[in-house]
Amino acid sequence: MTQDSGVVGSLRVAGDAGAVRMEVRFGVPAGEVWAALTEPARLGRWYGEVTGDLRAGGQYQAHLFASDWEGNGRIEACEQGRRLVVSGAEPGGTETTSEVTLTADGTQTFLVWEERGMPAAYVAAYGAGVQIHVEDLAAYLAGRERCDAKARWSELEPHYAKLAADPG
Repeated sequence: MTQDSGVVGSLRVAGDAGAVRMEVRFGVPAGEVWAALTEPARLGRWYGEVTGDLRAGGQYQAHLFASDWEGNGRIEACEQGRRLVVSGAEPGGTETTSEVTLTADGTQTFLVWEERGMPAAYVAAYGAGVQIHVEDLAAYLAGRERCDAKARWSELEPHYAKLAADPG
């Protein structure tokens, strides 16, 4: 497990597939976090450009700022204010699934972001990338700008590489 900036990250590998899990507590109500995760204009301030039919069963296209990832996906599940499940892949790439759950705790929100299905060889890279996304969400919710993703990647990737090499 790695902890940085209040984000607690962990990795799992089962066979050829990896999973990344991030946990963090935000000092804002769940409705604010939900809006940042689901409204295209807000996504465009911290995550990336997302267009399409953003309802359960809908298809979307995305360009993510931190990684420059571009791909398509679908909204698998959308439980208002509580749970969002999306799948996506770059053209010709491996499809991954991201599941974000929110738990309201008064004026705070506990978020769990899990990304599953990446090739096990890339689990450390996904760990660093997902943590950057979560930190960018935290910055947005606090009224700050996104991080310098390349610089942050350089800081996080060695920690996740070590964790992937020895997850026990």
